[in-house]
Amino acid sequence: MPQYLYIGIDLGTSGCRAIAINTQHDIVGEASVTLPAPQRNGTHVEQDPILWWTAVCHCLDQLIAIINPRQVAAIAIDGTSSTLLLTDKHGTPIGPALMYNDARAITQAVAIALIAPSNTAAQGASSALAKLLWLAENGMTATAQHACHQADWMAARFSGQFPTKAVISDYNNALKLGFDVQQKIWPDWLSALKLPADLFPEVVAPGTLLGTISKELARQFAFPESTRIVAGTTDSTASFLATGANNIGEAVTALGSTLVVKVISEHPVFAPEYGVYSQPLVSNGQMRWLVGGASNSGGSVLKQYFTQEQLTEMTPQLQPDTPTGLDYYPLPACGERFPVNNPQLAARLEPRPDDDVIFFQGILEGIAHIEAKAYRLLADLGAPYPLSVRTTGGGTQNAAWTTLRKNLLNTEIQPAQHTEAAFGAALLAAQTNEKKRLL
Repeated sequence: MPQYLYIGIDLGTSGCRAIAINTQHDIVGEASVTLPAPQRNGTHVEQDPILWWTAVCHCLDQLIAIINPRQVAAIAIDGTSSTLLLTDKHGTPIGPALMYNDARAITQAVAIALIAPSNTAAQGASSALAKLLWLAENGMTATAQHACHQADWMAARFSGQFPTKAVISDYNNALKLGFDVQQKIWPDWLSALKLPADLFPEVVAPGTLLGTISKELARQFAFPESTRIVAGTTDSTASFLATGANNIGEAVTALGSTLVVKVISEHPVFAPEYGVYSQPLVSNGQMRWLVGGASNSGGSVLKQYFTQEQLTEMTPQLQPDTPTGLDYYPLPACGERFPVNNPQLAARLEPRPDDDVIFFQGILEGIAHIEAKAYRLLADLGAPYPLSVRTTGGGTQNAAWTTLRKNLLNTEIQPAQHTEAAFGAALLAAQTNEKKRLL
């Protein structure tokens, strides 16, 4: 049999990563490119989408230098959940993208809450729907043809969808734009917002074949013109897929710039007042649900106080079995999504001790307490308490942090089979070629 390769592309907060796997799902090549930090002005957090495209192209340039591009059979892309941009009919961005943690749409979130059911993930000022309503009310949709998420826009460019009547999104990305994943429709209540209906994307299952790569990009990267472009997913869901978790009660914590927790449940749980939502997942051939939420806390807080060199130097001095007693709630800026849904919540990082190692440990303890509170909340709402927790993200390298977390969670912490969202996206690409579907 011919040896096919499958590429997964992950657009994260701080960079882009691409991974190629073979038919046996072994990694045969990977590449990464750093992205400039988004522009922040209070609750406004923006980024130029052209930076994403440039980063992806640079990533693929690196990747094709170490793999045989003629063997590439399929590509899938994941992106940050609830990051939204507007484009014209040609796919050209109209203004900057509003990033996942942009929380300017407070008034719009209140308007949505008045008409939306409690089981929608489109609640809150950082939801994609609140962002779209803010853009509309500020005159930004007048010349727009499409409202896209990161993964939607990238896949459309790869497959040459533009110009088109509707960009194609996936179930996971479309959740926070108001898509009803249980009924698999755009619900009727959205019409009360008076948003242009043609802005909304068509929605399909992650892993669904969208088409083949554009001839221009096939030539640029020496990929076969038959290379398939498939619907991707959110970065956190792709990370979950990569870990190997697949049974009810198995959970994954992403310790990256932000903190994301998800546990496999037999039934969905929706609690927008806490920032809790559910995403569909097939596990062991059966329909399951990923129940979880995303906190604004995470590694981005550490980077505000320490360089990577300082963190590396201090880590061996941590004493995870000797708590500092500091009662921190680490946030990079004002506002929290989960397990407390409060866009006005202020960070709590005082008092700061003179010893930087104690301060460092206090921040790690604070993030670990948020993780433990998150899983307890999910269990109180009806999801299973984790039988085990796999971990992804940069925090996996810190053994002391792992010990802190294990002491608080009181459950088994296992290494993930893989920790990169790009690997999960590559699995989606491979499943399409194997005539399988995630959903």
